Amino acid sequence: MIKAFATVPAGFTVFSDATDMTFPAGERHLKTPSNSAQSPSHVLVSGADANDFVSAAMWIDHAHLGGHEVTAQVPYLPGARQDRGTPFGAKVYANLINAMGADRVVCFDPHSPVMPALVENLTVIHSEAVIAASLPAHERGYVGVIAPDAGAVERARRAADALGLPLYRATKVRDFETGKLSSFQCEELPETGRLLVVDDICDGGGTFMGLAQATGLPKQRLDLWVSHGVFSGRAAQLTQAFGRIFTTDSHPGHRNPDVAATVIPLAAFLAPTN
Repeated sequence: MIKAFATVPAGFTVFSDATDMTFPAGERHLKTPSNSAQSPSHVLVSGADANDFVSAAMWIDHAHLGGHEVTAQVPYLPGARQDRGTPFGAKVYANLINAMGADRVVCFDPHSPVMPALVENLTVIHSEAVIAASLPAHERGYVGVIAPDAGAVERARRAADALGLPLYRATKVRDFETGKLSSFQCEELPETGRLLVVDDICDGGGTFMGLAQATGLPKQRLDLWVSHGVFSGRAAQLTQAFGRIFTTDSHPGHRNPDVAATVIPLAAFLAPTN
């Protein structure tokens, strides 16, 4: 879905008075008031629906025709996990984002460096600033941060540094033919205190369930932070292994009622780049 915003003469940011519509033949379009006093400023695109990127491109074109520069906030980069192999999904989605024609693009905690290198005029907001502001270690009683696999180490390290905590590493083995996960292991953990598992995306939750089982810790000692809560499939089982689950509103999956995650709004973190 998209949400478009503009400023009004009083200086306030409001929802845009240009509304998206779909013609009977299926094309996306906008209805734009001829007497609008608004100045289009930014458009938020959440999720991975290609039609939403078309709608955003229509709104950006409307803004440019009025002489305004526009920021596209795309907190969840669709296709970022498709960063190798064929088809090269990251490039396909990057081309779609670039085709919107935004003057600036802002994303949050991309999966890897591959897709950000393909998106033009991009600013990356990393997760550690949001984690440190939302989950202060002294209030949560955290004694460490866990990286659930090798791909999460750098992200978890930045979070651990921001929280002033030690980092613990876990590993797993993935069969890329079947997608099956196995051989979960974790470094020795403190005997007391709560630990925060940090990663970027939670889809079905298999990685985190495997990690929780490998640690042998009760849910009262484990919390989970995922920047993008897709929460598909069996993700609801995460509530059996983690005391609290934190995510942001970057992806529509955060609304899954069966996961009962604490959702951190990203607006305040994305806004300074507008």
